[in-house]
Amino acid sequence: MPLLIKNGEILTADSRYRADIYIEDETITRIGKNLEAPPGTEVVDAGGQYVFPGFIDPHVHAYLPFMGTFSKDTHATASQAALVGGTTTYIEMCCPSRAEDALEGYALWKSKAEGHSACDYSFHMSVAKFDDQTAPALREIVLDGTTSFKVFLAYKNFLGIDDEELFRTLTLAKELGVIVTAHCENAELVSRLQQRLLAEGKNGPEWHEPSRPEAVEAEGTYHFATFLAATGARGYVVHLSCEPALRAALEAKSRGVRIHIESVIPHLILDKAYAERPGFEGAKYVMSPPLREKRNLQALWDALAHGFIDTVGTDHAPFDFQGQKEMGRGDFTKIPNGMPAIEDRVNLLYTYGVSRGHLDIHRFVDAASTRAAMLFGLFPRKGTIAVGSDADLVVYDPGYRGTLSAKTQVMNVDYSAFEGMEIDGKPSTVTVRGKIAVRDGRFVGDSGRGRFLRREPTHS
Repeated sequence: MPLLIKNGEILTADSRYRADIYIEDETITRIGKNLEAPPGTEVVDAGGQYVFPGFIDPHVHAYLPFMGTFSKDTHATASQAALVGGTTTYIEMCCPSRAEDALEGYALWKSKAEGHSACDYSFHMSVAKFDDQTAPALREIVLDGTTSFKVFLAYKNFLGIDDEELFRTLTLAKELGVIVTAHCENAELVSRLQQRLLAEGKNGPEWHEPSRPEAVEAEGTYHFATFLAATGARGYVVHLSCEPALRAALEAKSRGVRIHIESVIPHLILDKAYAERPGFEGAKYVMSPPLREKRNLQALWDALAHGFIDTVGTDHAPFDFQGQKEMGRGDFTKIPNGMPAIEDRVNLLYTYGVSRGHLDIHRFVDAASTRAAMLFGLFPRKGTIAVGSDADLVVYDPGYRGTLSAKTQVMNVDYSAFEGMEIDGKPSTVTVRGKIAVRDGRFVGDSGRGRFLRREPTHS
């Protein structure tokens, strides 16, 4: 059925105007004022509301085996939560460990999503080792349309790679036209600091941050940038959390290193005091890199406003407080890392950036949608509102006022990391390729509508 969205104010990364949008066959076919639609067309009145391009989360874990357990969301629950929050496309981290076969891991991750996601999705392929079978496997994965890799400079003996493996991964990526995303820390330093703290009896969640301090992340970022410079590969630092790491990345960029920066919504909204809450409550806020000293928040917001930070994702990794986070009672190194955020990212970024902060609304769209589409080979199919683009649209009510709570969230986890926080605005209607998935803020869509997005390499 064709769809007409009328009377809204269209906002993209570089334009703002009032117009109607006509959609047929999953695609935007007309944009203009006072559009007429043939009989049988569904009409959505967006009067008094914004119309954004569907938002893109470039860093999601929907299926994640980690520390002896599994993240609570599935693609079904994560995708529906994403849509309620305005995210119409996400890129999941496909993360088989060093002990697993890359192609088998890739097939497993794909099988978890296929037919189960309500929104479109793609993958970053983790490279947890580099042996004689790795390059042929990665070439096959790139041919399948997954044109970004992920490396971990952390999680020693599980997901982490050594310098030889890093060099070989980046060299292959340069050849294939693939961007490499990187978790930038230092596996050996983190391991040693963890051991020291535990030996001193410092075993609560408040010691997670001191075990992987800002200097370790900054060193990891510098290390990654050095290898990018040596190989000529294109890189993307995921979940950058602090000013020293930001400075390392920007200094590399000033030297001509092809490096891009992602922050995630927890690092823009929360600080390490949350992880220091008494009674093991702090375990809810354990993620890596950790929440930082409050002084870092303004540095990240400023860099985001100026476009130095390219994108804002979530690193969505939901583990229940009861029964999962509690695995780390008495040993913070056994707390499953991660927070639920896929449902809240857009509303928090809009509220504390655009509505109550100094983030330009076009930079908001760019950081939460367009820039990710450009970096990861999805633009202009995704990330903008234009004739010929997929009809992924978010009708956003800026007049809404509410609070976030685990009691009302769609995410399948027993707590909210942002419990009680106010939001100014929320999506009222969300479409996935022209079909309404969210109406009046509630999921009403097809739970299996999402498609795997095949992407092309780029050698630019």
